[in-house]
Amino acid sequence: MAQSTRALGRSGIQVSALGMGCWAIAGPWAEGNTPLGWGAVDDEESIRTVRRALDLGVTLFDTADTYGAGNGERVLGRALAGRRDEAVIATKWGFTFDERTRQATGPDASPAYLRRAVRDSLRRLGTDRIDLYQLHLADLPIARAQALVGTLEELVAEGLIRAYGWSTDRPDRAAAFGQDAPHATAVQHSLSVLRDAPDLLDLCEKYDLASISCGPLGMGLLTGKYHPASTLPYDDVRGITSGWLEWFRGGRPAPEWLRRVQAVRSALTADGRTLAQGALGWIWARSSRAIPIPGCRSVAQLEENAAALDLGPLSPDHFAEVERQLAALRAAALREVDRPYWPSPMLPTARP
Repeated sequence: MAQSTRALGRSGIQVSALGMGCWAIAGPWAEGNTPLGWGAVDDEESIRTVRRALDLGVTLFDTADTYGAGNGERVLGRALAGRRDEAVIATKWGFTFDERTRQATGPDASPAYLRRAVRDSLRRLGTDRIDLYQLHLADLPIARAQALVGTLEELVAEGLIRAYGWSTDRPDRAAAFGQDAPHATAVQHSLSVLRDAPDLLDLCEKYDLASISCGPLGMGLLTGKYHPASTLPYDDVRGITSGWLEWFRGGRPAPEWLRRVQAVRSALTADGRTLAQGALGWIWARSSRAIPIPGCRSVAQLEENAAALDLGPLSPDHFAEVERQLAALRAAALREVDRPYWPSPMLPTARP
C-alpha cells in the first residue's frame, strides 16, 4: 500500500497510518438536556465496521470512557473479541459519568480517579492492557497534569497501559507532557485541511510524539454530503449551538466552512480521490507524524476512508494547489471575524 503504517511517537508501537475514531459509534449520552453523542446507532453495524477496519489494515481505534457513558468502550471491546492482538486501542479518561443514566457528571483530575478509570476501561474493553491512555481534560492546568505522571508511570510499570498522551489543542499542554513525561508518546488534537495546527505539529516533531489527528473530515463537512439546507437532528451533538463546535451552527453547516470546503474540493479530488480521501491525503502530506482518526458509523463509510491508504499522501503539486486555492479565498470578501481561522500550512519538506 502507498501509506500503510506510522510510528506511534517514541513508544515503539507501529499503527496503521489511518485510525478509526469511535465517538460516533458510542451512542447517546448527555449533560443535562444537552446531547454529547451523534444520535442513535446500531451497535451490530458498529461491530461490523470495526471488524471490517481490521480486515482492511486499520489497526488504531480511538475512543474514550465517557463516549456513550461507557457504551463506546463496551462496543469496541465486543468488536475486538478474538482479535485483540491485531488492534491498538487508544482511550481517554478525565470526565466522570453515570453509566445507568448516560449522563456526564463532571471532570476529575485526581490520581485516585485515574486508577479507578483505567481499571473500569479495561473491564469495559475486555482487555488486559490499553495501548495509549490519553488525558481528556484539554485545559487542565499544567501543574495538575504533571502531578498525574507518577501514577501513569506506575500504570506502565504494572502493564496496564503501554503509553500515554494528552488530548488537547493547547501547545503549552502538549509540550509539558512531551518534555517531562517518560512514556508520553502522543498528542491528540484537531487537524484538517480546514484547520491546520503548525505549532502542535512542530511540538510533535521536537519531542518525537505522534499527532493523533481528530476532526480530519471536519465532523463530516469534508465528506461532501452537507449543503446549506442540511439540518442535523437535536440528538446529534452537531445539532446544537456550542462555542467549541465550530463546523456547525444552529444545527446547520456553518456557511463560512462550506465555502472553504468548496474552495479546496477540486484540488483534493483532482487525482480521482473522493473528497474525504483527498482530505486524508492532505494530512499525510502535511506531516509524517500525523495519524488521522476519522469517525464512521457504517461499513461503507469505513471502506471509503480505508481506500485512502492505497492512495497515500497528496502529491506535492496537489498539496500546493490546495494551499493556492485557500489563499485565493482568504483574499476574497470574507467577514473579518473569519480571517483568524484560516490555516496557513507549510509545504511538506519530504514525502512520508
